[in-house]
Amino acid sequence: MPDLRTLYKPNAIAVVGASDAPGKVGNAVVKNLISCGFPGEIYPVNPKAEEIEGLKCYPSVSDIPGEVEQAVMCIPAPFVPAAMEECGEAGVGSVVVITAGFKEASEEGAALENQLVEICRKYDMNMMGPNCLGVIDTHTPINASFSGVYPITGNIAFFSQSGALCLAILDWSLEEGLGFSKFISMGNKADLNEAHFISDAADDPETDVILLYLESIEDGPAFLEAAKKASLKKPVLVLKAGVSESGAAAASSHTGALAGSDAGYEAAFRQSGVLRARTMEEQFSKAMAFAYQAVPDGKRVAIVTNAGGTGVVATDAVELSGLELADLSNETMDTLRENLPAMASVKNPVDVIGDAGPERYRHALEHSLADPNVDMALILLCPTAFTDPEETAADIKGFHEKYPEKPIIASFTGGSSVKQATRDLFAAGIPAFAFPEGAVACLQGLVEYGARKDTLKDAEELTYDGDKAEVRRIFDEVKNTGRRILLGPEAMAVAKAYGIGTTPSELATSAEDAGEMAEGMGYPVVLKVASPEIIHKTDIGGVVLGLDDRASVERAYEDITRAAADKEPDAKVYGVEVQKMFPKGEELIVGLSTDPVFGPLLMFGMGGIFVDLMKDVSFRVAHGLTDVDLDEMIESTRAFELLKGYRGDEPKDIDAVKETVGRIAQLARDFPEIQELDINPFFAYPDGVAALDVKITLKD
Repeated sequence: MPDLRTLYKPNAIAVVGASDAPGKVGNAVVKNLISCGFPGEIYPVNPKAEEIEGLKCYPSVSDIPGEVEQAVMCIPAPFVPAAMEECGEAGVGSVVVITAGFKEASEEGAALENQLVEICRKYDMNMMGPNCLGVIDTHTPINASFSGVYPITGNIAFFSQSGALCLAILDWSLEEGLGFSKFISMGNKADLNEAHFISDAADDPETDVILLYLESIEDGPAFLEAAKKASLKKPVLVLKAGVSESGAAAASSHTGALAGSDAGYEAAFRQSGVLRARTMEEQFSKAMAFAYQAVPDGKRVAIVTNAGGTGVVATDAVELSGLELADLSNETMDTLRENLPAMASVKNPVDVIGDAGPERYRHALEHSLADPNVDMALILLCPTAFTDPEETAADIKGFHEKYPEKPIIASFTGGSSVKQATRDLFAAGIPAFAFPEGAVACLQGLVEYGARKDTLKDAEELTYDGDKAEVRRIFDEVKNTGRRILLGPEAMAVAKAYGIGTTPSELATSAEDAGEMAEGMGYPVVLKVASPEIIHKTDIGGVVLGLDDRASVERAYEDITRAAADKEPDAKVYGVEVQKMFPKGEELIVGLSTDPVFGPLLMFGMGGIFVDLMKDVSFRVAHGLTDVDLDEMIESTRAFELLKGYRGDEPKDIDAVKETVGRIAQLARDFPEIQELDINPFFAYPDGVAALDVKITLKD
């Protein structure tokens, strides 16, 4: 990964296209650098000016007498390549290209952008952008952007693919009091991308939480590696836009990037420990929780409320999210009972009832948080004539300081009467919501990160042996015939070469061949027409099952070839596949497709008719697949319940199932030319597995 020191902490910055005209980007960048207190030298570059904002102006970067580690481009797109060349010759380490008009605009712009990348490679320069807001680091401090506001100093790094969104979030954060360590608009990501920024932020002592707004990912495997390493150190929260069909199209037109499948993103985020936010509100609420709250030791929640209705809503949300209501100790409940009205509930959720004032809340909070059975607390308040939201907020802040290891989240439901209290809580680092569901989601995020972090620590990457030479030979022979789709016996041979349990399968080119093959492998057998161009073989009479003597095999061969010639006369038929027929097992499907972002994407689930009917499938990225990924992949499906032995059925060989999926992942990593692979049906038995039908398609 590149060193981003010259991006965040340069000794000097040249603003190419600096201007003394208010409203110009080049003027805003210079003003921002001055006003933020940037400690290094600032060099405006403009051949038509002598001085800008009180600073000496230079005709070009090469005319600057001192060393310049960063340059900010604010000139029209056609002039950027020449200026970049000049920066490279001057030894500039990082370039921030704010200018738009590149691949997001046109084919000509894309070609221009490629020139910038080539120049960066030539001079070993980093480039952020083009088409970006600029770079902000509050701890340097540096504000090499055209933003109209500057963020509060904090410990959250935010990386966005949208500059306009950055500006909106900045404005919002000042109102809410949320602080940032780094605030980056990545733009087109022609050089530096999300993987580079994540990797750097993971090692940044001033950053505790990493947030990303993404419309696309440039390098899937690099993202996986960077996010996984970062997640072991600090939480990474991603809001991925463009997940719907129309949303994906919008993302492509906005950034010029191709959108990957959402299944690939979902799998990649899970495998790398990334927490996925579905809304911006969720992302920033959870970010605040991570910034100021501890990751709890467990998932037991204590609820304190003055309204039974919100308590019930919160209880439902806790149970639906996978958290648990804490069982308060008898000692805690006895103490609560002594100090709360008789009508109050001393069981969790603790209901201090509607006439509760701050003192009653203090008592309930003190003893609930002190209980060793409680890992975290959710405080609910509905305004009444007796409540004092601001005083209760101050008490909650005090308990947060007293019990820093136990997260506290609040939900003050109301309008103007709770507005100031909510702001006070937010300022104290305690997320406060209007309704309980958002508060519970925040607690769930803290617990989920802790679990994922522990999982990543224990996971081991899976590798398997395979006969690469044999697979290479088969693929080369297929390509030499001008085909992309393997015949059944070829695909079976590939699977067998990688240790995947298969049924014997051979290609017969005559009825006599078919009979001899059947005799050799033993009855019963199944015959299938061997033609990549005939997709639905059963529909044309191209499959015959349960053949148990040579005469029937030879007749079936003739029937199949005749049916293929009659119903698919244009299809090229290579012969008939003769396959040993296995008894029915638990029917599964194992698949592999090529995700445009993350590469080989594994699929596992129920086979047969249940593939389309139940859609009981799970996905994982083949790159970096670990034993934990594989376990979670299999165990997250309903098929896993069947494999364990459902309603008295004998348990199946789950280890063999998992090994098969792992071996397919290895095959995909070893041979990236595989476009698709499908094993359906894939039978699991008590003492092993068998692939009955394997389909493999190679890339063009």
